[in-house]
Amino acid sequence: MIAIHRNRLTLAVIATLAAGTLHPAFAQDSSNPDSATAQASAQAQAAAADEPTTTLETVSVLGSRTKPRTESTSAVAIDILGGEEFHNQPSVDVLDKMRTMIPSFNVSTIPIDDAATLVRPANLRGLPPDNTLVLVNGKRRHRAAVITFLGHGLSDGSQGPDISVFPSLALEQVEVLRDGAAAQYGSDAIAGVINFGLKKIDHGGTVEAFAGEHYEGDGFTQQYSAQVGLPLTANGFATLTAEWRDADPTSRSVQRDDAAAVAAAGYPGVRNPAQIWGSPEVHEDMKFIANFGVDGENVSFYGFGNYAKRDVEGGFYYRNPTTRNGVYSNDGGQTLLIGDLNTSNAVTCPTIALRANGNLLPYAGVAAAVAALPPECFTFLAQFPGGFTPQFGGRMEDQSLVLGLKGVWGDGWHWDLSGSHGRNDIDFYMLNTVNASQGPNQPGDNEFAPGGNTQTETTFNFDIGHDFETGFTTGPLSVAMGAEWREEEFEVKAGDLSSFAIGPLVSQGFALGSNGFNGFNPRTAGSNSRDNWAVYVDAEGRLTEQLLLAAAVRHEDFSDFGGTTNWKLTGRFDFTETFAARGAVSTGFRAPTPGQANAEQVTTSFINGLLRDTAVLSPTNPIAAFYGAEPLTPEESQNVSLGLVWDSGPWLVTTDWYRIKTEDRISLSNFFTVTDADRAALVAGGNPEAASISEVQFFVNDFDTTTSGVDFVSSYASEHFGGDTTYSLAANWNKTEVDDFTPGIITPVRIKKLEESLPSTKGYFSINHQREVFHANARVNYYGSFFEDHLDDGGLPINEGSAVTLDAEIGWKFASGLYFNLGAQNLLDKVPDNNPWGGIAGAQYPVHAPYGFNGGFYYARVGFKF
Repeated sequence: MIAIHRNRLTLAVIATLAAGTLHPAFAQDSSNPDSATAQASAQAQAAAADEPTTTLETVSVLGSRTKPRTESTSAVAIDILGGEEFHNQPSVDVLDKMRTMIPSFNVSTIPIDDAATLVRPANLRGLPPDNTLVLVNGKRRHRAAVITFLGHGLSDGSQGPDISVFPSLALEQVEVLRDGAAAQYGSDAIAGVINFGLKKIDHGGTVEAFAGEHYEGDGFTQQYSAQVGLPLTANGFATLTAEWRDADPTSRSVQRDDAAAVAAAGYPGVRNPAQIWGSPEVHEDMKFIANFGVDGENVSFYGFGNYAKRDVEGGFYYRNPTTRNGVYSNDGGQTLLIGDLNTSNAVTCPTIALRANGNLLPYAGVAAAVAALPPECFTFLAQFPGGFTPQFGGRMEDQSLVLGLKGVWGDGWHWDLSGSHGRNDIDFYMLNTVNASQGPNQPGDNEFAPGGNTQTETTFNFDIGHDFETGFTTGPLSVAMGAEWREEEFEVKAGDLSSFAIGPLVSQGFALGSNGFNGFNPRTAGSNSRDNWAVYVDAEGRLTEQLLLAAAVRHEDFSDFGGTTNWKLTGRFDFTETFAARGAVSTGFRAPTPGQANAEQVTTSFINGLLRDTAVLSPTNPIAAFYGAEPLTPEESQNVSLGLVWDSGPWLVTTDWYRIKTEDRISLSNFFTVTDADRAALVAGGNPEAASISEVQFFVNDFDTTTSGVDFVSSYASEHFGGDTTYSLAANWNKTEVDDFTPGIITPVRIKKLEESLPSTKGYFSINHQREVFHANARVNYYGSFFEDHLDDGGLPINEGSAVTLDAEIGWKFASGLYFNLGAQNLLDKVPDNNPWGGIAGAQYPVHAPYGFNGGFYYARVGFKF
């Protein structure tokens, strides 16, 4: 049963949107020439010449290095999303807008997943985030500094770019190439390529405000945007766009069973709910993009860059005051963990029971015993009697700059020389937690700075192209070639001392480091870099008026693992002016990042009376090699696609089948337990640090997969309901199968997550109506069933069924430049079924539902174009 929260505002939003969407005549009657709508329409047409001009066209620069092509004329599957339509999606984050508009693109809310909360992993065609190459104005975008250690199977260990740093108002269009393109663009382009094209205006601009809230009354979001176009000399432009956003957190939580039991026993200060599952709080999400250029007689100059920062704060797991190991109890909650702050005298701290016969004792008796402790006897129960829930956050800063020159030499030799530099920096923080080994000596406000990561990339490109007249092609043979040099560096920054310190109580069983996320210590901090160069050649021409063929080959050489050569063949045959077949076959690769190949993270715990390290080690570390680790090599892929296109004017229909076989996929291994015999052998072999390591995990090229699917995209343009009405239907069917793996490296439940964590079918049907100054949109979204391994436990499966959601919007755009939109995402407040394991950690719903778990969201947008 659909849950609609019965408050007056929600019902009013639903009623208003339903009336405007289902009845376009909700706008004033244009059949009356004296109506205000007709007058406004006439004014809008008269003012059209005064609006800022842009270079917006429904053509794409992806997939071919010759002339840009439309969706229907390209030789591979491409989605072209217009900037205005993209910006007006109900979500404010670029990731969520793409999830709505691209059926094969998936991203979910990540509530409690360490750094993945800060940079959410996104998946195109069911592959990891770093299998999709991201470009801006056709230039490679740098990666984020986050390695997704907790990626729920599919994205484990991935390191992709952060595309949430783009203000959508700055985008002229978004192009999504749904085909392998490593031979054209290089590493990462296995699943496809996303290109963000920036607006180019030299006068006018826009100011806009957006506000929205979930039906539950939380998650209030406010966003303010501004854009201005300026002339840059007589032949140039500078387009500047800024955006600022704040978003309150949401909570879709129930009380944990253990927290409820603690509260029932009289323990004070137990929050209800004790642990929050929801969207994180976003503070001061600031974004700025500049796009500029000057055209000369023979040479043109161009550039663009961005600066962004945001502070994201999310939840963590509840620390039970009667059971939490290393903080409250080390014997499963039978007795309280008590530390002696002065071991030099004869005072012995007494034992305080927490349970009797398996039952939790009332707090009153426990508290009385704690109050009677000698002054030198310390327990965290005195400070946090109801337990505590740490909060994890990060402060991200992202910046980039691209500068270039392009022109024409002699008889039509087009050239382009560019350089770029990008940097993504994240500093983590922990709130409301402790370094238990330090006892009462905690930092102010219980805040820790556990360190952070920085990703830096520098790239130089030189491209040249020319059209040659030949005797075997109809028209010119277009040839493009180029070279690229790129350097990447990944840095791990050490945390403050208290975040990793070994305090005086560690020998008494208290855990060291900031509880929940230990700081990076100096021995794991440092930077690693690599560089690579590449050369490519690309040729395209028509053998006949009907047959188009293209070929590309690219060689790249990396300083850390050598070279790789990849190729692609593409063809298109136009049977008639309206019907064509297209296809491509290619090889691809993804190079392991310096972070994956070199970064190490060690978490230290007190286990069985001794200090032990749980380590994520570099594959080249001798201890990791002892358990089978080898230096990483590129992931390799073979991509085949075949499609049909029908474009009859009002009707556009494309269907594309694809098959992506990926070998030697890179991911994190399971943890290997270091036995006493292993430890002795490692120490004897010259690895003394193995004496303190209890478990080892590392990146590995382990398994092979085959991903198959079909994309269906169609649209029909009409003049229904007295205006321009477009009907769109798009769907994706996608299936991934694990073909080969090493038992022990990944588990059966991990395989199930790889194969079933995303819905195999996803699609939408939308109606877009424009009538003079009024518009109305409605979209029905379908999500197939999916599997969730709740809490990554391995024994808490959730098999969630399919779902249908509805989005709707109405709005007006007046001749004065003023516009106003009112809408709702998930209008009917669809949420997943209740989580059958909700009492374990307090999550009311499955936390990785592809359509989210926050329910309905209503919003208003008001702006002014000048």
